Amino acid sequence: MFPRLSSLFHRLSRGPVTLAALVIFSLFIGLILPGQSAQMETITHGAGSPDTSFFYSKDDLYRMADAYGEAGRAAYVRVRFTFDLVWPLVYLFFLGTSLSWSLASALPEGNRWRILNLFAVFGWLFDMLENIAASIVMLNYPRHTPVLDSLTPIFTLIKWFFVGGSFVILVTAFFAAVWKAIRSHK
Repeated sequence: MFPRLSSLFHRLSRGPVTLAALVIFSLFIGLILPGQSAQMETITHGAGSPDTSFFYSKDDLYRMADAYGEAGRAAYVRVRFTFDLVWPLVYLFFLGTSLSWSLASALPEGNRWRILNLFAVFGWLFDMLENIAASIVMLNYPRHTPVLDSLTPIFTLIKWFFVGGSFVILVTAFFAAVWKAIRSHK
């Protein structure tokens, strides 16, 4: 299944598609994210958010839920199932195509390292798991939600590992592709 999914991204990631993904990603970061961040700051009363944290505990999660208040928790959940469904798809489209294009340019067909383009997919998957788990905790507050309250910080940490790792792989593969192109022209 994973090799087929990786291959699908490689077939999709031609110049125009990858360029479109870059433009959409850049527009989203420049035009939409700043407003969304300001709105979340208001909703959360400056108490932070599981989505933007790297390390937090279930106790921190409950402190956030308490600080948000009832209206803030409802708004947090609404954002998870509106904006935070679209944004991960935007970065998945960008990272998936950019990783695939860079890896295909840097590595020969059939190289097993080309499957690293799936880092973006795993980042997206754990982002979705984080959103679902955090939303359930917020909806149940002030009651505790055993298991999910402990899994939410783990999902977040794994999400950041894969999303951050995607950018590290992207930069590395891009420079490897540039180096390969320079060497082939000599």
